[in-house]
Amino acid sequence: MVNSSAKEGRAPTLGINSLGRIGKLTLWHHIGRKYFKEIVVNQGREVGTGLDTIAQLIEKDATYGLLHRFLYGLKGKPCIQIVDDKAGKMIIDGIPVTILRQDRNPLNIPWRQFGADVVVDCSGTFKDPTTPVDDKKGSIRGHLNGGAKVVIHSAPFKIKNKALSTPEDTTTLIYGINHTAFDRKKHVLVSAASCTTTGLAHMVKPLLENEETSRILTASMSTIHAVTNTQSVLDKLPKAGEKDIRKTRSILNNIILTSTGAASALAEVIPEVKNIGFMGDSIRVPTNTLSLIILNATFQGRLNDKGDAANIDTKKLNEIYRKAAESNPENLVRFTLQQNVSTDLIGEDAAVVIEGQFNHTRTAFIPVDLSNIPDLPAGVLAAVGEKPLQLPVVHAKIFGWYDNEYGSYTNRMADLTVYIHKNIG
Repeated sequence: MVNSSAKEGRAPTLGINSLGRIGKLTLWHHIGRKYFKEIVVNQGREVGTGLDTIAQLIEKDATYGLLHRFLYGLKGKPCIQIVDDKAGKMIIDGIPVTILRQDRNPLNIPWRQFGADVVVDCSGTFKDPTTPVDDKKGSIRGHLNGGAKVVIHSAPFKIKNKALSTPEDTTTLIYGINHTAFDRKKHVLVSAASCTTTGLAHMVKPLLENEETSRILTASMSTIHAVTNTQSVLDKLPKAGEKDIRKTRSILNNIILTSTGAASALAEVIPEVKNIGFMGDSIRVPTNTLSLIILNATFQGRLNDKGDAANIDTKKLNEIYRKAAESNPENLVRFTLQQNVSTDLIGEDAAVVIEGQFNHTRTAFIPVDLSNIPDLPAGVLAAVGEKPLQLPVVHAKIFGWYDNEYGSYTNRMADLTVYIHKNIG
């Protein structure tokens, strides 16, 4: 399918709103990928002493190093050239990039002028897809008025008014999970979910696709998560109405318990999860990237002909993920038996890396007293008898690494961006 920019004789152009962590790394990805021939970044305000300040901030990164070395290794040379400071024009590794510094309201960003059909909003500000386009504080729908045909949001959508439902033109897509559900005739606002939901979805999908592990009775997850810019470097007072005051404590020397919406968001991309009692939480730790999902899942067990438990064990569990990794040509799921620590996987280009050596399972029999089950037909009780049934269950603990900034999340959102651009018509 030919995209609209090509039809108009224009080079494919990407719009990026905001140069925060994900915005900057999205720019890095597409500079290296070279699918988009031009990139327009809206920063919406002046930064430092001019365009040179922005160029330096793009070039240098405390986590991933220098851009040119990130792209080409130790022999890489600086690759940013400022062309016009006033107009915000620069060339980055051969790609023309324009930095807009006039307005932060999406309604006033001239994407149409640059031919940016797809815009990735990385501001983290415009989360509610029901906000009117002319809202004084701005709305994600403003990008559409500015000329974008599809807006991809680098976070989950959050509707403030609980009486409202998700608009029909809005959806949540994760590359490799449900990205082909994109409907060019309907979807104009797309959430790329979160980094944790992305990793979690790729951990759960292989289980649901395997007959032995598809009957998940209940599940929970904890993410041991690197810090983000929503946290404080040093202790500070929370804003009025702030409920989670732990995020205002210093990130330098604390393990901080907090919440995550990853478990609930999972059901938006994998509907089968709605039938599972799924819980999730997040534990922030003082590292700059690379997080770990600990997935706990309980499966309905099976009995063999002798009445003994014949269930999935750790070896079989690992084989499920090994096959998922081998059968995935894009390596979205990777499997390892190496003894990794978190820094080993920074920048790893995978939605999730399964730590097979640490996975483990346990099988047990749970007594179930059918007399305590309401509305059970009397005939069933008579047939079974008063003795409690022994229900075989398997509990599995599965570990998955994910680079919550670049390797896992930004790369997958970029894959989604290119897919959508190719299919917007």
